[in-house]
Amino acid sequence: MKTLLRLPALVLLIVLGAGLVALASSSASGTETADDGKAAAKRAKGKVVTRNLDIPWGLDFLPNGTALVTQRSRATISKVARKGGKARRVMRVPGVDQNAGEGGLLGLAVSPNYRKNGFVYAYLTTTSDNRIVRFKLGRPGTIKVIAKGMRRSSIHNGGRIAFGPDGKLYAGVGDAAEPSLAQQKNSRNGKILRFNPDGSTPKTNPFGKRSKVWSYGHRNVQGFAWDRKGRMWASELGQNTFDEVNLIRRGNNYGWPVREGKGGTDNGRFTNPKVTWRPSEASPSGAAIKGRKLYVAALRGERLWTIGLRGTKTKKPVARFNGRYGRIRTVERAPDGSLWLATANGGGNDVIVRVPSGKRRG
Repeated sequence: MKTLLRLPALVLLIVLGAGLVALASSSASGTETADDGKAAAKRAKGKVVTRNLDIPWGLDFLPNGTALVTQRSRATISKVARKGGKARRVMRVPGVDQNAGEGGLLGLAVSPNYRKNGFVYAYLTTTSDNRIVRFKLGRPGTIKVIAKGMRRSSIHNGGRIAFGPDGKLYAGVGDAAEPSLAQQKNSRNGKILRFNPDGSTPKTNPFGKRSKVWSYGHRNVQGFAWDRKGRMWASELGQNTFDEVNLIRRGNNYGWPVREGKGGTDNGRFTNPKVTWRPSEASPSGAAIKGRKLYVAALRGERLWTIGLRGTKTKKPVARFNGRYGRIRTVERAPDGSLWLATANGGGNDVIVRVPSGKRRG
């Protein structure tokens, strides 16, 4: 009798164990649930490297690994050492409207030839427009405007800038709360723009000798990055229904305001996004690529999304740091392979978090 009683118990244990393994496999294969996200956040390693910032926005790195960070409403640029520590202000950028709502001192990009020319670029909101300026760090007198006239608003200013692998400067410009501008090729709003480093028009831009437009039909692009093959991926804030990740192609139309999220291509007129979320899950801002993974910072979603890339295809997004740091504005890859995250909670309580490099992170 004892032997007979042990057998069902053993079978039960085997069945339960198999069920748990199946459940774990199921969770890992798709977008995580809230409980899964909490477990993932505990596994994810992040260390606060500097504190007491107020809406950090742009983030880039000098060749020696020192980080530069803008603070949107303070109109300042600060340095943060590779290993962290107190942010040290090195420059206040003149001409910034410090009461511009979502505008202010936004994106930042270090010249790929910084060792030779010492140039840093910034995207900012003035009292009349959005513009991109170039300067030498700590020397306001060297500021040169290389692009101006992008419409400003209290919302949808865009603001992200970065150099691509082709050496050109790219800028995400919002629709300035005028959605129709996104479909007008003669407007710079609702676009991704492409410039030569001096602000002139690259000969290979798609819409004529003077047009800086690279792609259009965007609502408010605030993040982009390039994969190993030089493909450009961009995150975009939707309206009420869908946020997006798009694979950006030269001259393509991404549908706003006619389309939000995936839908008909209108006989090839529009390009569908590769990933969509509900705004409560994302409200995406900055983006970075490391290896075969795209990382997207989420404001309203208060998490870091990780998306596996297979050529031009994407895997299901996985959430990290759910709610741990609040709103995440920016993610950038540092020269040492780590990821740096900047929060956007306001009130002087923002931080920068460093996520160490490692095989598990791509």
